[in-house]
Amino acid sequence: MKPIKALGHSMTVRRWLIVPTLLLGMTSLLVARTTDGDDDTNRPPALGATADLSTAPRVGVDRPKPTFPLYERDKRVHGLKPFQALVDAAKPGDVLRPPPGNYSGPVVLTKALTIEGGGAVTIDSGDRGTVFSVQADGVVLRGLHLTGSGDSHDTDDSCLDVRGHHNVLENLVIDNCLFGIDLKQSNDNVLRKNKIRSKPVDLGVRGDGLRLWYSHRNLVEGNEISDSRDMVAWYSNDNIYRRNVGTRSRYSIHFMFARDNIVEYNRFYDNAVGVYFMYTEGGVLRHNLISHATGATGMAIGFKEASNTLIEGNEVIYCAIGIGSDLSPFQPDSKIWVKNNRFAFNGIAVQFTSELGGNVLTDNLFEGNLTNVVQAGRGKAGLNEWTGNYWDDYKGFDRDGNGTGDTPYELYAYADQIWIELPMARFFKTAPVMELLDFLERLAPFSSPELTLKDATPKFLKPGWVRG
Repeated sequence: MKPIKALGHSMTVRRWLIVPTLLLGMTSLLVARTTDGDDDTNRPPALGATADLSTAPRVGVDRPKPTFPLYERDKRVHGLKPFQALVDAAKPGDVLRPPPGNYSGPVVLTKALTIEGGGAVTIDSGDRGTVFSVQADGVVLRGLHLTGSGDSHDTDDSCLDVRGHHNVLENLVIDNCLFGIDLKQSNDNVLRKNKIRSKPVDLGVRGDGLRLWYSHRNLVEGNEISDSRDMVAWYSNDNIYRRNVGTRSRYSIHFMFARDNIVEYNRFYDNAVGVYFMYTEGGVLRHNLISHATGATGMAIGFKEASNTLIEGNEVIYCAIGIGSDLSPFQPDSKIWVKNNRFAFNGIAVQFTSELGGNVLTDNLFEGNLTNVVQAGRGKAGLNEWTGNYWDDYKGFDRDGNGTGDTPYELYAYADQIWIELPMARFFKTAPVMELLDFLERLAPFSSPELTLKDATPKFLKPGWVRG
């Protein structure tokens, strides 16, 4: 036992000798750093500060795709010629025009080819895995029918994976696939006039019709996406979504940590949510039609801790909520501009939650909504700017004929405070008893009503409004 104690004592002494030594070393480093002078220009740049990542090799992020033997694929693809054989026989830069007909997948393309299907070529993966994978730059896929992916979310089974830059994907018909087109770390691609539909399964287990992940400066134009889950853009900046149609899905477009994306001239209807900006900076939503976003979560335009976004010239009709904003704008001294939009026949045209201010709403048209504006949570009136909007329930005059009401438009919450503070009571929002209670509140208030907004210069006459 004595040798063990002696050893323990020796180790304890060593620890006490090491600690002061380390402290002395750290102190000398701090002293040396402070004696270098206060001018940062004399110091070398931080590690990686001047690195050029534009030519860095691409790092694969996909989970390995499993290989399925033929007997595990649907019998409809048995006996079909593999399309991969045509791809392997072509040389980089070739234009491949395969004979019309059905071919079996999967296909992995690792060289720049132009493949012209002419609308008469089908590639079917037999309900297993991913149908077609582009792992090259400068590829053109046109006029193909891609169908029959697997149904695994673990391996992101899709009709078309894109893992390259400067590719053109147009006039594709994509159906019976879990995910439609999946871009990861892929920039400057063009996706044009494609028709995308998910597998005929419940909404929650469908894949995304179009997904962008760390993919920038892509053009998404003239596509039709229906019966999928979402169209999403995660960590993807400077993309353009133009003249697309999205129907019968959950999110028409869901931006998350995505910056400066443009959404214009699209039509989104019969989706749970139109366009949602979550944790985003910048962005433009203009000249879109968003309608029939109904149900318990129905919302045409949503914000969650988003900043510096322009909402202009959109038509929002027949939605449960037109704009739903939560803690937006979020960044200090930032704004969200909402101008020249039409909000018509919605349950609630604009709803603010936990409002911090910074919204600027000008020249909008509010008509036929059950409730024009709701201020919920901890927010207070006066934090936002309301100027020159048209309100169909304005009770004033324009005696000087200048087109502007003589008195401000003021919106107070009377009995509405009940269902604003108790969401479960919203079911009774338009019930006769609530209408009677609201009438009595306005006639002889039992409590002080809350001012929701004040527009000092409301338009008196309904403007002629045309979506761009």
